[in-house]
Amino acid sequence: MKKSAYVSLLLTLVLLISACSVKTKSEANDTKPETTTESKANTSGVEIELLGMASGESDLNIVRDQLTKNGFNVKLNIQPDYGSFKAQEDAGNYDISLSGWTTVTGNPDYAVRSLFKTGGDYSKLSDPEVDKLIDEAATQTPDQYVDTYKQFEQLLVFDKAYIAPLYISYKSQAFNKELLKEDSVRLSKSRSLAWEDLDFNDQSKRDKEPVVLSQANPTLTSLDPIKGNDGSINMLNTNMYVRLINLTDDDKITADGSLSYNYSIGDGNSEYYFILRDDVNFAKISDKAAVDTGERVGADDVIFSLDRAKDKNAVPDHRTYSLHEHIKTVEVVNDIAQLDQKQSGGNGTVKEALEQGLGQKITQLVTDKNQADSKAGKYQVIKLTTTEPFPQVLNYLAHQSAGIVSKKQVESINTYDVATFDVNKDIPYGDQNTVTEGPNYKNTLYASGPYILSYKNDYKAVFYKNPGYMKGTEHEPKINNVEVKFIKDSDSSLSALRSGETHIFYGVPETKYDIVKGDSKLKLQSIESNAVSYLLFNTANREVAKSEDLRKAVLYSINQEEIKAFYNGNKINAVSTVSPMVKTGNELKADPAKAKDYLEKYKASK
Repeated sequence: MKKSAYVSLLLTLVLLISACSVKTKSEANDTKPETTTESKANTSGVEIELLGMASGESDLNIVRDQLTKNGFNVKLNIQPDYGSFKAQEDAGNYDISLSGWTTVTGNPDYAVRSLFKTGGDYSKLSDPEVDKLIDEAATQTPDQYVDTYKQFEQLLVFDKAYIAPLYISYKSQAFNKELLKEDSVRLSKSRSLAWEDLDFNDQSKRDKEPVVLSQANPTLTSLDPIKGNDGSINMLNTNMYVRLINLTDDDKITADGSLSYNYSIGDGNSEYYFILRDDVNFAKISDKAAVDTGERVGADDVIFSLDRAKDKNAVPDHRTYSLHEHIKTVEVVNDIAQLDQKQSGGNGTVKEALEQGLGQKITQLVTDKNQADSKAGKYQVIKLTTTEPFPQVLNYLAHQSAGIVSKKQVESINTYDVATFDVNKDIPYGDQNTVTEGPNYKNTLYASGPYILSYKNDYKAVFYKNPGYMKGTEHEPKINNVEVKFIKDSDSSLSALRSGETHIFYGVPETKYDIVKGDSKLKLQSIESNAVSYLLFNTANREVAKSEDLRKAVLYSINQEEIKAFYNGNKINAVSTVSPMVKTGNELKADPAKAKDYLEKYKASK
């Protein structure tokens, strides 16, 4: 996830009060702060501008009141949607912005690399000390990297105050249990909802009725998996493109439901092997219906997809390249003898690991995907080599940006010159305008996953089952049609679920749990998530960019216990975006005395 995925879908965003002037929960729900007006208190305080979205209004109110109590004069800049928010953030029109990040790969490197490393997709920092710790931790195993991430948090939060953490959220969804089989609706800690498992209680509905979901953002960044990493497309692209590997619901690496029958790591943790399935074909849209292209998803598509995933210049506005920068080479193996090496950990050979559970052992390796025949023992095997030992590469291969696209189709569409790409005339693969109903509709998608998007409009996106996806296996999609309705706010999304207009509400806010629990036809699922909400400081063109004292005054004004009280305890303390995955022992405690002291130091320096 992406950053905007969390901002767009999971923030429904004072306070249970003590004797101060902070607002109660009921008052907070009625409060509608103006977009550009300042807090009325503390007119002599240090002015600071807080940027956020309307969906995060509760959190903005809480933060505003906590900062006001500690000597700040807070100017709220509340934007109606993510696009407006991002435009303000990109223009530098803020001192601190309400931000969020969900680690959708289950590994801590993803929680820091894009956000805080110099040149990262979303990074506003350039600090060599931070870079060094991120790179060091990336090469370490879980038992080694705890101390490194502890040092990282100390530097990022306490020494430099580049961010101010607010909380970890729970990941929750609700669904209509009268309509859907309860065991078919999965809730995964990291990955998005798996559509291929969804099923009706009445199986006769499978081909007649759609499963209806909802999401907030109707503007889809891109249906090319490497060009988007946000809440508008994460779930959609996850279900449109198969990957070499998947995550289980509790963030373990698995080949189940992926393009691989099995995988193995070579001794030394730099070589990764995947034996490919031969029962996945690309789907396309013809007359708004899904059809099997007859083209198999094979090694050439894998190599093409991962080579472009790691190449910053493969497409204009590549948003996920930093996730795959540890990929050195991707190649098809043509010599069985290469598989006789020891696998990592010394338990047998790579070949033995790849053959585990197969109906037919490997008798031949083929380079032509059309010659692969698992029943005859003819397979394609991919070898991925990393730039250095990097076990976390597997988690990145489970991310939607590592989805496998058709080499033939993408090359036929992306005929433009990347260096001179003109947004006004060049139409790249995955452009949402090509699937939007109207004069520009010309669906050129090729989907390797269980579903393909047929068309969208302002109200919904319509997907159909890929008829060539693992047919006859447990992974073949059960429901023919999935619809995603675009509903901007959580209140309306919940109303749609309760009325039967939708069947699943992915991302139920904590403040709505009791309503869901009180509805007999609904079931609530909830687990601790990898989603962290935090305040991000402007590090470019404001006073907070220059003054650590000013940033630390904000940091120690944040009272996470007050925030948790507002959410009835349904939030978890955080220190950084790593907190859900690595327990470093670090802890942030509100300290008004420190906050005021740092603020006075800042004033004295002026």
